[in-house]
Amino acid sequence: MKKLLYSFLIFASASLFAQKNPATKFAVADNVVGTVDMFKGKKDIIQSMSLYKAANLPQNLKKFSYLAENGITEFKIKKGEVLDRISLAQLNEQQSLAKNTPVFIDGYEFTDTETKVYGDMLNHIEVKDYNGKKSLFISTQVKSIQK
Repeated sequence: MKKLLYSFLIFASASLFAQKNPATKFAVADNVVGTVDMFKGKKDIIQSMSLYKAANLPQNLKKFSYLAENGITEFKIKKGEVLDRISLAQLNEQQSLAKNTPVFIDGYEFTDTETKVYGDMLNHIEVKDYNGKKSLFISTQVKSIQK
């Protein structure tokens, strides 16, 4: 009976780790993934913004269709402006994981670790066991401080 209970708890915890956060609104700028929240404080560097529904993605955003459940926003950044960016493979290597290990960002699985993300959206990074394999879990949400 204990084995059954432990098996259920492990399965439930793995399921919770990988749940998608519906509040996360992904954005893409210069072929790099970020979040809409990340760009809120950067209005001075934004040239334009376009919101697309999953069914109407332009060709250049189709490779990000797995992030577009709630739509995806494309930002055009003014020339000369540069934001920190890093590939998911590099993040894996920093955490002593294999470069090609899938990464979870707010529950969304990124299997292409050559995908680049903006450093400004990486608020909490930790390595967790997922289906018997160590994986990187990233949260874009800023945790509020309890008083």
